[in-house]
Amino acid sequence: MSNLQSTQAMQLPTLGVGQASTSSFSRVIGIDPGASGAIALLVSGVLISVHDMPTVTVERNKSQKRQVCPAGLSLLIESLTGPYVTKAICEKVGAMPGQGVSSMFSFGRSVGIIEGVLAAKQIPVTFTTPQAWQKQSGAAKGKDGSRQRVMELFPQEAHLFARVKDDGRADAVLIALMGQV
Repeated sequence: MSNLQSTQAMQLPTLGVGQASTSSFSRVIGIDPGASGAIALLVSGVLISVHDMPTVTVERNKSQKRQVCPAGLSLLIESLTGPYVTKAICEKVGAMPGQGVSSMFSFGRSVGIIEGVLAAKQIPVTFTTPQAWQKQSGAAKGKDGSRQRVMELFPQEAHLFARVKDDGRADAVLIALMGQV
């Protein structure tokens, strides 16, 4: 049994010419994968929106688990891209020491859903390591480093990254910035 979780979408206020919808703008989606991840949209370096990853709750072995919702992700990606030229930058992930087999399988499944949705939407995707996007962005290591750097780059939107659990949002924005260079 599954219940669609409400996705907390953060639409930013109108940003003037940055909102113009032409294919000449560089539209980049940054993706921090996983159930606690996020997706950010930058257009010509302007932060347009950031969204928590859409999730669904499923029952496994008599316990409730969150996982990436394929339908919710597809709808979100469609709303961000529409008919305009877009590219995606996704964090390249792998196994971490001490992580359990079950959690690694679940995380891998999430990444597969993301790749599948992007392929179905014909959106080119580039993968980047955490070390590469952190170095490129100038963020200090650790989740607080990402949040701090995004608040420096986009001070008018600092409220979107104020909580410790907003680290996925911050990571998604910094990952999207990799596609702006």
